[in-house]
Amino acid sequence: MKTTELAIVGAGPAGVCAALEAASYGVKVTLIDRDDEIGGQLVKQTHKFFGWHEKSAGTRGIVISRNLAGSVEENASICFMGSTEALGYYKDDGVLLLETPQGIEKLKSGRLLIATGACEKMILFPGNDLPGVYGAGAVQTLMNVHGVKPGDSVLMIGSGNIGLIVSYQLVQAGVKLAALVEALPGIGGYAVHASKIRRLGIPIFTGYSIKEAYGTDCVEGAIIWQLDDNWQGIAGTEKDLNVDVVCLATGLTPLCEFLWQAGAGMAYVPALGGFVPLYDENMKTTVDGIYVAGDVAGIEEASTAMAEGRLAGLAIANSLGKVSAGEFLEKRRVSLEELEQLRAGPTGKAIVEGLAGLRGQMGKRVSV
Repeated sequence: MKTTELAIVGAGPAGVCAALEAASYGVKVTLIDRDDEIGGQLVKQTHKFFGWHEKSAGTRGIVISRNLAGSVEENASICFMGSTEALGYYKDDGVLLLETPQGIEKLKSGRLLIATGACEKMILFPGNDLPGVYGAGAVQTLMNVHGVKPGDSVLMIGSGNIGLIVSYQLVQAGVKLAALVEALPGIGGYAVHASKIRRLGIPIFTGYSIKEAYGTDCVEGAIIWQLDDNWQGIAGTEKDLNVDVVCLATGLTPLCEFLWQAGAGMAYVPALGGFVPLYDENMKTTVDGIYVAGDVAGIEEASTAMAEGRLAGLAIANSLGKVSAGEFLEKRRVSLEELEQLRAGPTGKAIVEGLAGLRGQMGKRVSV
């Protein structure tokens, strides 16, 4: 059985930043990911990030992923296990079961960080199982990783940041965007992204949703319709669109299977994407030795995931006695202030309220 001081499941922005932070204090880290490349969702993100320049603002996600991968490769304290699937966690022994290219292996760690990210939500409608119905992440992977056009004409469902960004990237790739549909009365993403779509003359239908996709062997068209105040389609408002792709950007759900398996306290928080683990200001869950960071702890931006990763790495190094008390408290204060600023403004209000409720439940759990 292999051993390590810190095992991290997920080599996306949160997991990598946690690994680098912990390793900077001499913690021996094993970083695990099912892909053979470091960076997670960053490897497909060609847009520039917001925030502070010292925190990668103005830099494209693909560049950030390459920079992070280079830092991991140069760090002797980090062992990256790519093309490795974490199959399960056995809490009685604190052991991870891994499927590696060499076969099944066991890994025992002093601390465990779950940074597994999230999966896409898929909505129900007639024809949603036809080839040509994709999640937005799958479309990004096809275009930005493999250089494959998903189709010739696309209907985008959802106007959050992901929907807006992928819409713009589709147009950049030479794909026609027939329309962008949003069930809410207004666009959900940042105005800067929405403005790009408007300038391109792409029709945006707010208060609309998809009624059905149709086709024989694949998507040949889709019908959208207006919604009433009860979220029901209004007969007579249908619009038939000639598309061969329906792209769903309808939100993400945290991937919490390992946390359920470990017996971590969980709570359903809609503002954070669904069920999320209870965790404190050090990113520590209700299970001793298990921490979280990134979308598995609540759906937010990649900049926030990286900040959470650095905070978790710092807290884990402190728990292993690698950081002085004074340095830990000062760096934690700075990290918490950074997270507060990243969540400032109207878009972060619901997240802040969701986190406050989460912390309240965590406090009750700990007191019990």
